Amino acid sequence: MGNTINIIVADDHSLFRTGLIRMLTTIPGLQVIGEAGDGDATLALVEKTEADLITLDLSMPGISDMALIKEIRRIRPHMKVLIVSMHDESFLVKQTLKSGANGYITKNCTPEDLESIIKTILKHGRYLAPEIATNLAFEDEEQDASNLTTRELEILRMITQSGLSLVEIGKTLKVSPKTVTSHKANIMAKLNVSNNLELIKKAQTILK
Repeated sequence: MGNTINIIVADDHSLFRTGLIRMLTTIPGLQVIGEAGDGDATLALVEKTEADLITLDLSMPGISDMALIKEIRRIRPHMKVLIVSMHDESFLVKQTLKSGANGYITKNCTPEDLESIIKTILKHGRYLAPEIATNLAFEDEEQDASNLTTRELEILRMITQSGLSLVEIGKTLKVSPKTVTSHKANIMAKLNVSNNLELIKKAQTILK
């Protein structure tokens, strides 16, 4: 790594991605050398670009989150992977770390914090936002959601917290109602629940 820290920004929300890039470019010594809006474009960029660190959103279209992280680490073993997500559930953090992520922060991070976080990861190899580290330290071991995918987690949240119908969820996610129904069935099987009431109760212990 030279004097300049080269960064890739991957996020499917163009407004946030643009804002993050602008934030990063205000920090002396940092340079954004590429951006991507989905998993496949991210992999293609990683393959042709030698960056020191990639900021990576979850729930992007294309290759699944954990597979994407593993592929990035396979292609660029020395590139650091910093997850920047709106999700902060402990089991999701654990999944990303097991897949090879070097750090995990939420999207309410300040520019001042971001500079320190990036330099910490590049120097020490790891970083967790304090609130996430606290959640991991005091998590309820009885929660049984570690095998839910990011998309299943997203759909679980929409089913139990937004009040949307499966058809409305499908329109929001741009998938068919049949696909949403299939995801719901998988979620219920993984959480070992048999009806909507049990699903809502289980979700209350997971989606805090």
